[in-house]
Amino acid sequence: MTDNNNLIVYCEYEDGKVADVSLELLTKGRVLADRLGVKLEAVIIGDKLADIEKQVLPYGVDTVYKVEDKRLYPYTSNPHSAVLINLFKEIKPQICLMGATCIGRDLGPRVSSCLHSGLTADCTALEIGDHKDPKTGKEYTDLLYQIRPAFGGNIVATIVNPDCRPQMATVREGVMKKEIKDADYKGEIINLDADKYVKPEDFVVEIIDRHIEKSKTNIKNSPIIVAGGYGVGSKEGFDLLFDLANTLGGEVGASRAAVDAGFVEHDRQIGQTGVTVRPKLYIACGISGQIQHIAGMQESSIIISINNDPNAPINTIADYVITGNVEDIVPKLIKYYKKNSK
Repeated sequence: MTDNNNLIVYCEYEDGKVADVSLELLTKGRVLADRLGVKLEAVIIGDKLADIEKQVLPYGVDTVYKVEDKRLYPYTSNPHSAVLINLFKEIKPQICLMGATCIGRDLGPRVSSCLHSGLTADCTALEIGDHKDPKTGKEYTDLLYQIRPAFGGNIVATIVNPDCRPQMATVREGVMKKEIKDADYKGEIINLDADKYVKPEDFVVEIIDRHIEKSKTNIKNSPIIVAGGYGVGSKEGFDLLFDLANTLGGEVGASRAAVDAGFVEHDRQIGQTGVTVRPKLYIACGISGQIQHIAGMQESSIIISINNDPNAPINTIADYVITGNVEDIVPKLIKYYKKNSK
């Protein structure tokens, strides 16, 4: 195989399905590849991969690398790292994207460290652009802009990797949109022999038993979210939000400050260190609106902010602002909704 300088996405695979975050990255990858004039590629590593390409080709994938071997499923660090490291040495992609999942967070640093390429974690946006080195004056074209909040979320940093390849980034689930390009998109399938990429000693770890606890809440797919911040004040305050969410047929979310204060469990956390959501209606109760939180919900169709501080940062992105105390306003919302929905 020759250097191709294409864009490649590592596709996570579990229970016969490619992960949503990987399909989201293929959607974004297609846009970036078009901008660069290169191919979009996918690599899928695991077992029982028959017809798996049918799940990824519709997203505009030009080449699918399949590495099928029963020893490669479920995921373990060394074998998957070895496949990517050795494959990338052969095909020399210019960009590699993967999900900021427990797998991506394990795999990404191993691959980038071995290839001396650098990695930006938890990107909230990816773009292509130019860069001029302020020290040397050297100009670079068509670099990957890896954009993420930094310094505790006080700034949004754009990170570039001028000289090392591949340019690597991880992105959380839900940050990018998932869109099929063409249901009949045709791409090339390349089957690779695991033994050419992985040494026998890389298989030293064997998974004997495996338990995956499914999340109890499903705020990611809820069309209505009632989210509470530190301003809600207590666990009892959140009971009101659960009442409102139940009345509207929605789910309860929270900011990191509310979770850290113990008002509600962590799997409801929305934002840069939680989940990213795009509901039709987002009701933000007592949320000031730090940049990390806004990164996780700014794509909501309609945002209503309930806050006793008229200058809360979240009010600047809200469609409707109700100034007042949550404990006064939420019971009224419940009452009027019940009254008018009969």
